[in-house]
Amino acid sequence: MGFFGFLLLGLIAGAIAKLLLPGRQGGGWLVTLLLGVVGAFLGGWLGGLIFGSGLQEFFDLQTWLLAIGGSVIVLLIYGLIVGRRSHA
Repeated sequence: MGFFGFLLLGLIAGAIAKLLLPGRQGGGWLVTLLLGVVGAFLGGWLGGLIFGSGLQEFFDLQTWLLAIGGSVIVLLIYGLIVGRRSHA
């Protein structure tokens, strides 16, 4: 998968993760892109550790599930960090 394909995957995976999580997450499309790309890296890494395969092709279901799962994890961590900072 190319660089721009990975960026697109991260943006869409981050947007889907925001839709899946309840509540209001801050950040615009740039934060969504960054969290999605970090989440896709995390999902690919965890997929390699747990299942023995990471991110493959752009149109592969496994790639999307790993990227979205990683994005959900990153978004939860981001929400905990930003939530604490805004209440302090």
